[in-house]
Amino acid sequence: MEPWYSPHWLSPALWKQFHVVYPLALSLIPAVPVLFLIRYYLNRKAQQRLNISTGQLYAQAGSPRVQLRRSWLSLLRYLLPVSVFIGIGFLLAALARPQIVRTQRDEQSEGIDIMLAIDVSESMSETDLPPNRLVAARKVAQLFVNSRKNDRIGLVVFAGEAFSLCPLTTDYGLLKQYLNDLNSQMIRTSGTAIGDALARCINRMRDRIPSSTDTAHIENQERTKVIILLSDGDNTAGNLDPITAARLARAFGIRIYTIAVGRPVASSVQAVTVDEGILKTIATTGNGSFFRATDTRRLQSIFAEINRLEKSPIRVRIYEDIQDFYRVYLYWGIAFLLLALLLKNTIFGNVLED
Repeated sequence: MEPWYSPHWLSPALWKQFHVVYPLALSLIPAVPVLFLIRYYLNRKAQQRLNISTGQLYAQAGSPRVQLRRSWLSLLRYLLPVSVFIGIGFLLAALARPQIVRTQRDEQSEGIDIMLAIDVSESMSETDLPPNRLVAARKVAQLFVNSRKNDRIGLVVFAGEAFSLCPLTTDYGLLKQYLNDLNSQMIRTSGTAIGDALARCINRMRDRIPSSTDTAHIENQERTKVIILLSDGDNTAGNLDPITAARLARAFGIRIYTIAVGRPVASSVQAVTVDEGILKTIATTGNGSFFRATDTRRLQSIFAEINRLEKSPIRVRIYEDIQDFYRVYLYWGIAFLLLALLLKNTIFGNVLED
């Protein structure tokens, strides 16, 4: 750091960096010259004057050397009040308490646990959501993963059977790769086993039985657990009833959001049905919400709504490193006041006043 007598402390660029605690003190600096003017006018009539003849002096004042000496003496007579003014100004600057504040913001989030359960059955190949339901669902799911921070996210896929494709992880790059590889041919068993898919998700998220000294279980209890189920809702396979699975999820404190992907359309070739009733019942039983996605834009808004509802708690800690620099300007003020005192109480002061 620069010494206090360095001109560096008078730099305007430096003052732009300062945070002034008491700015009122700086606003008093322009009032100091006003006090000097008031004092001057009040004392001007009280001063005693001695009238003398200066004709000979003016006759000798024609030479340039004498004129230069008189101009210097005229300027030096203001040295005392200027020193007092500068000294008081620096004292007021010190009183304003200039400081540099360096702020560090630390955000800590424990995150939440999210399991994505995505239907990859043949019915998800329907094109009512272009290019088809599954492709639209996986693209929006990837965007949802991008919007999460510090959350552990896993993936379960299901058709006639359910498989845990990715455990809870914070490796979002790996998870998005799994999502990108989803297709309707990865599970050969036909049907839609919603209950088995929920059971797989619960198994990944449920708490293990803690020991008496297990602190990890306490931390795990504090994490919010969510299942997001995307399907056409037509439960036609599996060993576990979806409603029973939803009740089991509620017992483990897991909330379930269900999304019905597609819209009911009947054609002469194939009847495409979307069973909203079972998905609504699952969401109600699982203390969650049911959503209907009839197009890609609606599907994106649903994930945005879930993203808004399931915010992980964030603890923000702000650290401030405060450096005070009032001592520097206090030293400057004392130095100028000592100079004024020196001028006042020595022969220089008497000469300048005469």
